[in-house]
Amino acid sequence: MMKQELELDAVSRRILALLQDDATISHADLAERVGASSASCWRRVKAMETAGLLEKTVRLVNPVRVGRGVNVLCNVRMGSHSKAARDAFETFVRTQPEIVECFSMSGDWDYLLRIVVADVADYNTYLMGQLLSHPSVANASSHFALNLVKYTTALPV
Repeated sequence: MMKQELELDAVSRRILALLQDDATISHADLAERVGASSASCWRRVKAMETAGLLEKTVRLVNPVRVGRGVNVLCNVRMGSHSKAARDAFETFVRTQPEIVECFSMSGDWDYLLRIVVADVADYNTYLMGQLLSHPSVANASSHFALNLVKYTTALPV
């Protein structure tokens, strides 16, 4: 089903910015912050949900606090570029909780993965036991993040 197009005025853009910062804000507080009525804000939010601008509401988990403080950026090269191989790999990726982001890439590598693990030994076990064992994967190159300089889920609106 195709999502409808929605024109974003300044109030709607401000609503989007505020919701990206705190999705738990009440419609009354949101209305006060953007200078609109609560009912108007509610209608705008519902219209943005219907149009597909606003997707699911989630809470961000601190990765260090749950023992997943190591970020690995892993380039993957496929052994075959057939549709079946790509579909099999992408299905595999979607089932792996360690892989939190996956991008199909142009250039020398076919995919870029962000993998979160506890430590280097945990990553080694995952790399050897899961990722490199997948029949579609020819090879991989891993890069360990030393420090998280910036992380945001907020998009400029």
